[in-house]
Amino acid sequence: MSLGDLFSGRAALRDFHPAAVLAVVFLIAYPLFASNFFTFQIGAYSLILGTIGLSLMMLAGYGGMVSLAQLTVAGFAGYLVAILGDNSVEVMGLGWPWWLTVITAILAAAIFSAFIGAVSVRTEGIYTIMITLAIAVAFFYFVRQNYVLFNGFTGFAGVLPPTLFGIYWRDPAPFYYLCLLVAGGFFAAVVYGARATYGLSLQAIRDNPRRMRALGYNVTLHRIAAYFFSGLIAGTAGVLLVWFNGRISPGSVGVDVVIDILVIAVVGGLRHPVGPFLGALVFVLLENFAIDLIDRERFNTVIGTAFLLVVLFSPDGLLGLWERIRAKIRPAKEAWPSGNRAQGESRPLKEPAE
Repeated sequence: MSLGDLFSGRAALRDFHPAAVLAVVFLIAYPLFASNFFTFQIGAYSLILGTIGLSLMMLAGYGGMVSLAQLTVAGFAGYLVAILGDNSVEVMGLGWPWWLTVITAILAAAIFSAFIGAVSVRTEGIYTIMITLAIAVAFFYFVRQNYVLFNGFTGFAGVLPPTLFGIYWRDPAPFYYLCLLVAGGFFAAVVYGARATYGLSLQAIRDNPRRMRALGYNVTLHRIAAYFFSGLIAGTAGVLLVWFNGRISPGSVGVDVVIDILVIAVVGGLRHPVGPFLGALVFVLLENFAIDLIDRERFNTVIGTAFLLVVLFSPDGLLGLWERIRAKIRPAKEAWPSGNRAQGESRPLKEPAE
């Protein structure tokens, strides 16, 4: 099994690969040897951004729909947590129970995402990108100028997770495991969903919508449903994001950070569910440590350069680059006699075409 097969929808959840087992063990044990900074600022933040990127990967990789409004959906959920729950700004803050606030915020974000889908799914390509970008920009200016509900430019502060079972969930280790549980659950759901009937139908619609429509499938409804499911993922990550920052403001849903999600997903690989998490890790590491080498104001230049290099050498992201390197190394290794071949066993020089 290739690395691409392992982390794509073609791999069944029941397939256990040594690399996957090692990755799971490492992620679970990570807080045991990492400092609080690396656990919270690197690990948890990467998982949150990777989860938002996963919602984009589901739309673009399986549905062929590139949306620039995924962080907008996450921000919408974050704002609802601040408005319906508690905050320290003393603006709004209705004081709902945390569990009711979280459920309402996630479901509202999913409905908002489905609305974005209903507006954009009748277009394709660059038109879909521009419509979703226009919605993201409109939402940014709306929350920035509205002081009645969204408190305008200031936003909300003091938005913190609850203390449950005697655990304060914003402490580094508990919050990391909370993010890991959410990210792992949605990762498994996306991998499983890619093999389910709906996932296969969505991929078929991506490849040939006209034929699927002729077969009797409701193409528009399938695409809107994909936006709804991606909204569940992005909305849940948005709740974690507002808890991570402890606040939310228009800057949290600005145009620059909206595009960062696309960069994260493309750099990691849009065809593989693990790609956004890999891209998020690279992004967070650069964001935290690139300022030691360059001026903070030139960070976007570094990110843009990395994005261009990855797209230039591997349109399928870092995972695609790894697959290309692996494909070149394998024939060279198999050209040398091995112990199995000496015993009369033969192996093909190339993997069979899928």
